[in-house]
Amino acid sequence: MKKNLLLIFGLILLFAVEILKVYFIMPFPGSQQSNTIGVAYFIDRNIWWIRILAIAMIIVPLLRYLRAGKLWQKILLWLVIILYGLIFYTFNFKFLADKMFYQPKEKSMVAAYADTTDKNKLIIGVSINGEAKAYPVEIIGYHHQVKDTVGGQPVMVTYCTVCRTGRVYSPFVDGKYETFRLVGMDHFNAMFEDASTKSWWQQATGVSIAGTLRGAKLPEIPSAQMKLADWIAIYPNTFILQPDSNYKAQYNSLKGYDEGTLQSSLEARDSASWQKKSWVVGLKINEHTKAYDWNTLVVKKMIQDVFAGTPVLITTEPGAKTFYALNRNIENLTLQFVYDSTANILKDAETMSTWKPNGSCIDGLLKGKQLAPIQSYQEFWHSWQNFHPGTER
Repeated sequence: MKKNLLLIFGLILLFAVEILKVYFIMPFPGSQQSNTIGVAYFIDRNIWWIRILAIAMIIVPLLRYLRAGKLWQKILLWLVIILYGLIFYTFNFKFLADKMFYQPKEKSMVAAYADTTDKNKLIIGVSINGEAKAYPVEIIGYHHQVKDTVGGQPVMVTYCTVCRTGRVYSPFVDGKYETFRLVGMDHFNAMFEDASTKSWWQQATGVSIAGTLRGAKLPEIPSAQMKLADWIAIYPNTFILQPDSNYKAQYNSLKGYDEGTLQSSLEARDSASWQKKSWVVGLKINEHTKAYDWNTLVVKKMIQDVFAGTPVLITTEPGAKTFYALNRNIENLTLQFVYDSTANILKDAETMSTWKPNGSCIDGLLKGKQLAPIQSYQEFWHSWQNFHPGTER
């Protein structure tokens, strides 16, 4: 009887550990709602010891039944062994994140004048030391991360389509260049593992949430999300990441993602405001966070606010793809703006100067001046709310 119990418990442990190892860090039903990263990380780090323990529990009774058991017992056990083999293969070679989403095999950047990318496509843009580069969302959305160098500085350009979060990080940990692989997700957000310590890092925050580096944070590099045409208008000498021909089908699966028309339970948009997958513009200033409703911005064309002691202006370009978050303080003035919908320009009440939505002054007393950008993000409300608890809205 004791040997039978060992066999049963050992098999349950063997099956459970293979399934839970992946279940907790991939978007299976019910897997992303709880705080199970600690359990998932323990299983991941100790998987071989748990397997050895389970095999030690089952090996003697298993061999006894296979040698001297009844025919139906032998058949049942062989079916269980085959089933375990299928589960082992599926959960270790099919369902793992880095077996589903690969890094580019051929990374190519093309100057704007020679680029053939649809200029209405959304990009994550980075400008460092006079060099600008644009990374189309429908490309990096599949890869989840692209390693590159901008202005002589290594960068890690990341994107999570399930959270609609674009972030750019410096891939240095304690002064050492680090490489990362996609390992899964936490609360529907992409999660990376560093090669040196095997710690796990959240894509939306850059914070390590499991492992020896838990609590550490990757330095974030300023970036912007906007329509490629608007990025080129600001940075005419920019380079644009080209699609890797090895992943045409994967890129095609994200067609419509930019506009929020993709039909997917994980990536579809809620068109109403303040729903889980409604779009918001998120700001973080001095550890204070606030979300602004995308629908309101599209209708009003601009939102003025004072947040965390900073006078804020949020604007959008025609077509409602490009947005800017700007500081309204300039030249010892705090500007109040009025939007001219006919000409798509703004005028400040203090000097009556004329401004583009991107914060550049094109006429008047402040001509040639530029409002300072504030790091901002467009993402799903569920993501911003989850990773910025206590956020204002």
